[in-house]
Amino acid sequence: MTEDIKKACQVMMEGGVILYPTDTIWGIGCDATNEEAVKRVYEIKQRSDSKAMLVLIDSPAKLNYYVKDVPSVAWDLIDVADKPLTIIYSGARNLAPNLLAEDGSVGIRITGEAFSQRLCQQFRKAIVSTSANISGQPSPACFADISEEIKSAVDYIVGFRQDETAQARPSSIIKLDAGGVFKIIRP
Repeated sequence: MTEDIKKACQVMMEGGVILYPTDTIWGIGCDATNEEAVKRVYEIKQRSDSKAMLVLIDSPAKLNYYVKDVPSVAWDLIDVADKPLTIIYSGARNLAPNLLAEDGSVGIRITGEAFSQRLCQQFRKAIVSTSANISGQPSPACFADISEEIKSAVDYIVGFRQDETAQARPSSIIKLDAGGVFKIIRP
């Protein structure tokens, strides 16, 4: 795992794109602050850049760096979440502009899974995490389900957890407005 993290960080520092395991499904990732790297992820997924992608961070302490005003209810939602939770926040900052939704919001998930958490800690920046599929196709439930087209388009494929066959699930998604009003996007 340590060597995979070191290599993945090096590739992302150089503007590259990785394929890696997360706390949910396998993801395509890059430096969330690098506009060119984010553009490549959209190209790999054949996805319109008007569709925002989420980012992973390793700690709630980093949330304020990427969101202007974190609504107080967010901290409660994070504390009570019993499965991976992506929260869409208004007022994103310090991220590549092409990563954000048209309204300036961004989805952020605080990962607790060993590999992706250590990867975020070592990289010291938010990491893009979008499903490892061509836009419109089903999300892969495990590494074996990822298409060769995706695998050949990235700069580095993490070896860790490739042999797992458990059916991973995407996170829950909640959109939070500045006033604390929330909408459940995906339960």
